[in-house]
Amino acid sequence: MRSIWNGAISFGLVSIPIKLMNATENHSISFRQIHTEDGGRIRYRKVCELEDREVTSAEIGKGYEDADGTIVPITDEDLSALPIPTARTIEIVAFVPADRIDPLQMGSAYYLAASGAPAAKPYTLLREALKRSNRVAIAKYALRGRERLGMLRVVDDAIAMHGLLWPDEVRAPEGVAPETDVTVRDKELDLADALMDTLGEIELTDLHDEYREAVEEVIAAKATGEAPPETPRQAPAGKVLDLMAALENSVRAAKESRGEAAEDGENAEHAEVRELPKRKGTTAAAKKSPGGAKGAKKPTASRKPAARTDDRTDKSGKKTAAKKSASKKAAPAKKTAPAKKAASGRRSA
Repeated sequence: MRSIWNGAISFGLVSIPIKLMNATENHSISFRQIHTEDGGRIRYRKVCELEDREVTSAEIGKGYEDADGTIVPITDEDLSALPIPTARTIEIVAFVPADRIDPLQMGSAYYLAASGAPAAKPYTLLREALKRSNRVAIAKYALRGRERLGMLRVVDDAIAMHGLLWPDEVRAPEGVAPETDVTVRDKELDLADALMDTLGEIELTDLHDEYREAVEEVIAAKATGEAPPETPRQAPAGKVLDLMAALENSVRAAKESRGEAAEDGENAEHAEVRELPKRKGTTAAAKKSPGGAKGAKKPTASRKPAARTDDRTDKSGKKTAAKKSASKKAAPAKKTAPAKKAASGRRSA
């Protein structure tokens, strides 16, 4: 790795010569601006607005724009005379527990490499001291013309430094949280915990930039004159109307994606039991018959086959006798009509 800065770590009276190297690299794909009609590159030129002409880099300096628009020229000599003690030194000012550092403050990451054989012993001493104390070092350093704040920690057998924002550069989350009062039920939290457990953990090394890979496929296809590959479009997410249902479906989908079948107990636990509406007349028939609703349906089932049998066997003498016997059994039901008339006559008298 190529060093971008050379200096030393100041650890009390101990000085450790080091080289600063970038610990990360950017793999994002960058595009150039072109003229869509002919494919020509679009470039920006630095023009002095007073003279309306392009100027070279040697003619360009620094200036601070005041609130009223006035430009105050600042030269390199003005900045070089500033009393910055950390110009070529990473000065350790304190050692604190790692959880004292807010991740919002963390920025660029660097590796600190020992510069030369004489730096190996003090470098190893600082590394082992950080390991045994389970703490990180807070330091000040200067890079690209400004003083910065950093955090030193151990990564494998190397010392890494994270650039930190100054505390006054981190904005407070005012007006970010919902202002309305929301009550979260324990059952909703239980489902959220179940979803977190189902998703589980993952090795960060297994994650990759799918968008960048898709862009590379498009570039490769167009470079060879082929049609760009089609990618399936994701279905638009709908509005969450029922949080509980959304959580339950999320847990179920997460389990299915991992090849885990939902247990019967879970389905029974979250199943909704609904009472079917009662049919009209069923309750009255159940009260009259001693067998309840089931007993009321039996006469209906027994009458239909008898009628079909009589229709098919009209020419048989035995079946005709059966008809007569059936009519004799039905005769007592007709005698009840005069009794009803007599009873109504007594009531009217």
